[in-house]
Amino acid sequence: MRALVTGASEGIGGAVCRKLAADAIRRGEDAAILLTVRSPRPEVEALAAELRALGARAGIAYGDLADPDTPQRFVEQALAVCGGLDAVVSNAGMMGAAPLTGLTVEGWDRLFAVNTRATWLLAKAAHDALAESRGSLVAVASMSGVQPHAGGGAYSASKAALIMLVRQIAQEWGPQGIRANAVSPGMTRTPLTARIYADAGVAARRDSLVPLGRVARPEDIAGVVGFLAGPDAAHVTGENITVDGGYASSILGHLPGLPERP
Repeated sequence: MRALVTGASEGIGGAVCRKLAADAIRRGEDAAILLTVRSPRPEVEALAAELRALGARAGIAYGDLADPDTPQRFVEQALAVCGGLDAVVSNAGMMGAAPLTGLTVEGWDRLFAVNTRATWLLAKAAHDALAESRGSLVAVASMSGVQPHAGGGAYSASKAALIMLVRQIAQEWGPQGIRANAVSPGMTRTPLTARIYADAGVAARRDSLVPLGRVARPEDIAGVVGFLAGPDAAHVTGENITVDGGYASSILGHLPGLPERP
């Protein structure tokens, strides 16, 4: 498994890197991953060292995905580190909460640049390498790309566009053997959301809303990304898998006056 993973710090990105490396090693394959982040962080260096200790080759690249030249550079660095590409995992993203009436053009454009355009540019730059390996693109979207999130600024719109972009890539590039899928996490405990879950009451209420009884861990998301990137999903393309413990589908269950849940 030769992979490029963006947003590869702790949280979902880090869990994805560990999953891809462990699965490849378990299958007896070479494991090589380029981790990308916006700027140097000690935890990314530690993650790369952890992957090397597992037996994988791991490199790190830095850059802002809002810059249209960065995706091409990342792919070139991934090819140099990995010697080819079997998977591109477009995980990096950003939020920018704001009411639509208060959202600036610059804020709108930056969210779309990072959350949507960067995946297109990464995929475009990696097209030939993925066609050669009959590889896979996996984009990390959000349940907010399926359900609107009032006050979320351009976030929901950018993730909805990302899901459709993945579906279009699947249709256009399927004849070249390239698969493209999206994973949409629901509520997930990560370093970025740690402040929310530090409030025990809020954490308990969020857990109670999920039919499976808890919000997701990064490993829950990584498991689905690993499946879609790997050989077990060889005939799966153009799909968006929501990983939220059933939360997004449970809205009707919150209507007052319904029978008690069994």
